[in-house]
Amino acid sequence: MDFVAGAIGGVCGVAVGYPLDTVKVRIQTEPKYTGIWHCIRDTYHRERVFLTSPTEVAKVRLQTQTQAQKQQRRLSASGPSAVPPVCPAPPACPEPKYRGPLHCLATVAREEGLRGLYKGSSALLLRDGHSFATYFLSYAILCERLSPAGHSQPDVLGVLVAGGCAGVLAWAVATPMDVIKSRLQADGQGQRRYRGLLHCMVTSVREEGPRVLFKGLVLNCCRAFPVNMVVFVAYEAVLRLTQGLLT
Repeated sequence: MDFVAGAIGGVCGVAVGYPLDTVKVRIQTEPKYTGIWHCIRDTYHRERVFLTSPTEVAKVRLQTQTQAQKQQRRLSASGPSAVPPVCPAPPACPEPKYRGPLHCLATVAREEGLRGLYKGSSALLLRDGHSFATYFLSYAILCERLSPAGHSQPDVLGVLVAGGCAGVLAWAVATPMDVIKSRLQADGQGQRRYRGLLHCMVTSVREEGPRVLFKGLVLNCCRAFPVNMVVFVAYEAVLRLTQGLLT
């Protein structure tokens, strides 16, 4: 029952939060964006936010491949025999490198080996360890505090508040490693910049200052509240429904 309820809750949370996750990744990996709304407007005008992916590496590559294409066109246009970078007609524009999640994973494995599929895994582990600890601990404490007198569980409003706050706290501590993870996983589209986690962190801080580690923090927290409200409400609802059916 816990497995089914958790799966349904997770799916609902991803459905709610994925568009803002795309914006978050682009803000973390593209210095050109001056803020959240700049990134949202630019992404919507060019792509209408039409993106899906099942895993972290494929997700980040799909979310950033448009920027990589533009960078490659600029590099090719800087040579002596360069042609104007503006496409004369839509058919002349280059096709996206990745046609979808499975094609992306297959391409990464073919071009970069199996290690390419695990790029950023160390940053992902460092991000998720203390983040999930904060997530479930804060949810349990808040549920206990928000439960009415004489009840062991909170009502729907209590679950909404506890889930939303737990998500915000988790992402508040996870954002620095999330920035590094996104940059490592986006690396490889064009010229590679980072040799590993530490090199990525040092290079990013040296080039953009310590604030780079908190890129996307506001967006992460704004996204986390509604996403985790939905996650835990769906989880608790399915759990109580299945328990009612089985008793």
